[in-house]
Amino acid sequence: MIRPTFKGQRLVALFMLGCLLFNYPLLTLFASDIRIWGIPLVYVYLYVAWAALISAMALVIERRDQ
Repeated sequence: MIRPTFKGQRLVALFMLGCLLFNYPLLTLFASDIRIWGIPLVYVYLYVAWAALISAMALVIERRDQ
């Protein structure tokens, strides 16, 4: 019998977080004329959120369950 782990549940939670981060209402908060180093704020937000999700997934997948 397969022992249930939290890895799958954590990945589903990260998927849901990604859906929330890249959804319409939250993206409109960053859609302004503000620029960081000449890059529009919405692009900075998208790349930072994307990199954070990838890092979090890597941590979940590589973590050993005790």
